[in-house]
Amino acid sequence: MRRVVIFGATSAIAEATARLFAADGDRICLVGRRADRLEQIAADLRVRGAPQVETIVADLVDTDRHESLLDEATERLGGLDTALIAHGSLGDQGRCQADWKRAELELRTNFLSAASLLGALANRFEAQRHGTVVVISSVAGDRGRQSNYVYGAAKAGLTAFASGVRNRLARHGITVITVKPGFVDTPMTAHVPKGPLFASPETVARGIHRAIVRRRDVVYLPGFWRWIMLAVRALPERIFKRLRL
Repeated sequence: MRRVVIFGATSAIAEATARLFAADGDRICLVGRRADRLEQIAADLRVRGAPQVETIVADLVDTDRHESLLDEATERLGGLDTALIAHGSLGDQGRCQADWKRAELELRTNFLSAASLLGALANRFEAQRHGTVVVISSVAGDRGRQSNYVYGAAKAGLTAFASGVRNRLARHGITVITVKPGFVDTPMTAHVPKGPLFASPETVARGIHRAIVRRRDVVYLPGFWRWIMLAVRALPERIFKRLRL
């Protein structure tokens, strides 16, 4: 039985992953901004087999509250050994280019707040000498593209931060998993035309669950994105900069 805290618990990927935790009989604490959605998800997870589901309402961009959130989740669950950092936003690149405040908020949401939580969890799990942290990054962080480089830069920073934490904690047997989804059919991508590369939140959730069980380091979901991004990263800059991506 795991004792799991999920940050950004109302996201489609987080909700689908929480259902798998519930089926395993894990104790779960959901953290997110919308109290009504948290309670709906909690009720569903209890029906699916979770023996305990707690909810905490919080704006995760408020990094000053992160330590107290972890204290509260740990107290309610009677301990903590697994965490999923799943919050984020997909801002409009054009608006970010025109208004730095919008760009700054995207960076705070997708990098700084996630890095803050990861750092706090790293310290706690290092002290207790066990734990698993899953961080949802993105294939967008593998190379900057004109269509979403603010979001991509935030995810690139998060990927690098998670890599350093993984390197630091490996000697203590603590697992840090970086998840890099490609296109996922969620409310966050509702405005994006769908194509054959889009995956469902359930597909990504199964990949996350499998990565936890197998104690993986970095996973692309679905797996074919590893090869797509390998090709994208291999393109010389003189060619890449001419592409409209």
